Amino acid sequence: MTEKTGAESVIVRGSWVLTMGPQGAIRDGAVVFDGEGTIISVGRWEDLAASNPNARVCGDGNGIVMPGFINAHTHLTEGLNTGMAEDAVLWEWFERVINPVGKILSREEVELGTRLKGVEMLGSGITTVNDMSCHRNLGGEVSLGAVDGLAALGMRGVVSFGAEDVYEGAPEPAVFMAEHEALADHISGKALIDFRVGVGTVLGISKELFELTVAGCRDHGWAVHTHLAEVREELSMSRIDNGCSTIEHAGRMGLLDHEVIAGHCIWCSEADIGLMVSRDVAVAHNPVANMILASGVCPVPRFLREGIRVGIGTDGAASNDSQDMFGAVKTAGLIQKLNSLDAAAITAPQVMEMATIGGARALGLDTLVGSLDPGKRADIVLLDGNTPELAVQHDPFQQVVYAATARSVSDVWVDGIRRVEDGVVTGIDMTSLAREAREASIDIAKRAGLVGESAHCGELSFETEK
Repeated sequence: MTEKTGAESVIVRGSWVLTMGPQGAIRDGAVVFDGEGTIISVGRWEDLAASNPNARVCGDGNGIVMPGFINAHTHLTEGLNTGMAEDAVLWEWFERVINPVGKILSREEVELGTRLKGVEMLGSGITTVNDMSCHRNLGGEVSLGAVDGLAALGMRGVVSFGAEDVYEGAPEPAVFMAEHEALADHISGKALIDFRVGVGTVLGISKELFELTVAGCRDHGWAVHTHLAEVREELSMSRIDNGCSTIEHAGRMGLLDHEVIAGHCIWCSEADIGLMVSRDVAVAHNPVANMILASGVCPVPRFLREGIRVGIGTDGAASNDSQDMFGAVKTAGLIQKLNSLDAAAITAPQVMEMATIGGARALGLDTLVGSLDPGKRADIVLLDGNTPELAVQHDPFQQVVYAATARSVSDVWVDGIRRVEDGVVTGIDMTSLAREAREASIDIAKRAGLVGESAHCGELSFETEK
């Protein structure tokens, strides 16, 4: 089913409905949505079946029904660049992979990579994605490719261009602002996609571009997507250059006067946390990428105690190496327990909340999605209860956070349209898409000269001892 159901209503039933809203977890529950993609009822299966006798039923009553995951931070420009530089920290990884690719990447390649990774995201229960497309091919309007790819898959999203102009040969700041404007205009016609202005890093943009960006927020009402306090080196550089942390610098420049979601926020002082609370800065926690790049551990329990809005992100496919939300969700819980040596540091319901309604709040979308409540949009995931990982359901929250995998996903609806059916993304020839992506990834690696990083650019060293 790739079109809205007209007058037909649909009931999605499960052994549990995890509403992530006021109704909590409902045993032997169901969700009803209408042909326009609006949730109309949530409650006990037997009650909703009786009051909706003509509705089409999905689910055998053994699975778990939940809101779609909100991927609070990723980079869709990295869709064709997975599996390189696994021994690098953040800035080394930039120089070895991201910057060389960013110079030659095209809009069409980003659209292709977005479709490829969008299939992976839908297959792991993601219905909304917050993207920051980063590149250095100015003039090519490369970030618009992410919008094209998401629209082709019918996914809900927020897209920004992660502008940075502090590098040799960068064009004038006005050129970066032109891409922001082009992206905003392109998104204006897309029903499920919103725009945010992107700041790649606050140390990576010049004072002039910073001022133009803040002025754009003021003049257009733009919300912001950025990175803050990701690595220790960032703090040292900011203190040398600006006499303060990057979070304080963002505040002084006026960026935090606007709605902001910031990726990472690992290296935060007490003053930083106080500023984040006072300015209501939202955080996108990316545990898998933070571990791969050895960046550090985000103080999520502290943020939650302070009332900071926190969502969970996969981060980009080149730093995470996947866009699987279940991996990010499980790691989000495990890393806090290990870091604090406290098994009670964070609970499965808290992790589940961050991955759904918490992510929606962080993006200002909580009136539309993130929980299964009447009046909200039908972004719904049905997990199959007949798989090895979900056949046993003593605690449905723990089962989803620590046991479920992408294999558990049976069906996914976005805005009432079924985008995954019986575990398969609808309308996609995966063999053809894989072939197209494979060929493009080889071409990109060769054009970017990724010698020593890609096997397509020369032999690699596979060391087993250090």
